[in-house]
Amino acid sequence: MIETAIDVNPDVERIHEMLAALSVERIKEASDFIAFLVEKERKHQAFVEETLAAEQRGEYYTFETVEEAMDAIRNWKD
Repeated sequence: MIETAIDVNPDVERIHEMLAALSVERIKEASDFIAFLVEKERKHQAFVEETLAAEQRGEYYTFETVEEAMDAIRNWKD
């Protein structure tokens, strides 16, 4: 069997025990917050993968001013 972070992390059991003491409303709030954290983790992982892929392709950019860099960030899709 492959162990996951849930299997080996003692905080998961602690969280599970705490959930038993919460009202239905508070469990919903906890669920929503966990969903937020999962999405944040997913976005971070995508950013890391995109950054590493760009480095492997040799995609580096230099700018003369902060304004140029900010313009590039704001208009990156164009």
